[in-house]
Amino acid sequence: MTVTLSEKAEFHLRAFLRGSAPDANGATKGVRISVKDGGCSGYEYAIDITSKPQPDDLVIQQGKVLVYVEAKSAPLLEGVVVDFVEGVMESGFKFVNPNATDTCGCGKSFKAGDCTPTGTPCS
Repeated sequence: MTVTLSEKAEFHLRAFLRGSAPDANGATKGVRISVKDGGCSGYEYAIDITSKPQPDDLVIQQGKVLVYVEAKSAPLLEGVVVDFVEGVMESGFKFVNPNATDTCGCGKSFKAGDCTPTGTPCS
């Protein structure tokens, strides 16, 4: 499983992790990346801060950030590069997904071949 954070994305995610409320049990926080049904192209990306990954999440260490990838979303996220862009008109996380066959104008939604929007791999 390969999900890569650019230096800028890792920097901004570390800042979010530092700024989030501390975990009551002192557990290590990370970011959970998944794909949800929705958006204008069928799937949309989700990033959440968590210290409680799901038991079947894939765990990837990217620099100083723990990345949890939802197992069901993993086939659609294989090879994804997460970047952070800053501009006059738009700032935020940008996903470069080699599995996407189409994306919407906002870049937050994508289509992947003939997959159904249930997060199942393309056949």
